[in-house]
Amino acid sequence: MSKVIVITGVTQGLGRAMVSEFIAAGHTVAGCGRSAEPIAELASQFGAPHQFTALDVADDRAVQNWAASVVSELGPPDLLLNNAAVINDNAPLWEIPAEEIDSIVDVNIKGTINTIRHFVPAMLEKQSGVIVNFSSGWGRSASGEVASYCATKWAVEGLTQSLAQELPRGMAAVPLNPGIINTRLLQSCFGAHADHYPTAEEWAEVAVPYLLGLSARDNGQPLTVPV
Repeated sequence: MSKVIVITGVTQGLGRAMVSEFIAAGHTVAGCGRSAEPIAELASQFGAPHQFTALDVADDRAVQNWAASVVSELGPPDLLLNNAAVINDNAPLWEIPAEEIDSIVDVNIKGTINTIRHFVPAMLEKQSGVIVNFSSGWGRSASGEVASYCATKWAVEGLTQSLAQELPRGMAAVPLNPGIINTRLLQSCFGAHADHYPTAEEWAEVAVPYLLGLSARDNGQPLTVPV
């Protein structure tokens, strides 16, 4: 059965790779990203009924309008994937500029909360659907020079555990560690060593079927994609 999949951060990396895999599997995708040009390319490539919108998930009003449009046209999401995230340039915490920390907190934490606040009420009406908040290995451990990113991903783990306790039976909220994947984000931290890990496209071949298999029985479980 075809599902409605909502994904944030679809212009590159894991988000972009998931779009192709979900659509190839016969599902309808609504995605957002901050860069208008890649969003336009996605809309041109895939067309209706898929929907792609340029917005910043940190902008609560923009997310509210986007959610209303998606729900009106496609219905409530069966799978809400909060994937959008940014990371600081490698540096000790005291050297990370305030504006960079603001951006990381706004996108990684507030952006996740914004999409939950505006999509989940429609999901609650039918009492079904799975919310997956993308965490990280650095949401369950820590490393130097990425303290602000780690802080946000630990926050994602906590807020998802709380959300899981608030949902009715039949729904689920899952904090997901996607694993270590060779994306631009990883390259910014690992440099050339990122080449030792799977590409986003290779990851998506495994991750998309795994995500489609999540259900209410997984509510509150901190999971990791088996790649």
